[in-house]
Amino acid sequence: MNPQEGSGKLEKQALTEHLRELRSCLIVSFVAAFIGFCLSYSVIQPIGTWFFKPLVEVLPQGTSLIFTSYQEGFFFI
Repeated sequence: MNPQEGSGKLEKQALTEHLRELRSCLIVSFVAAFIGFCLSYSVIQPIGTWFFKPLVEVLPQGTSLIFTSYQEGFFFI
């Protein structure tokens, strides 16, 4: 078997071609991440309501949850 006939046909690319391919992959990845962020942000209210429902149910009457910093919403236990 000839080493050039390996398991797949690999073509040689110049550095600029590799960079173009990397750029297109990065753009697609960022667009997909942005779309995922937008979709998840659109449903954050129902998810938050469902997540905090057991805690809100045991709070004394007339009180509410208070978070004094951003990360406290994630570490309330």
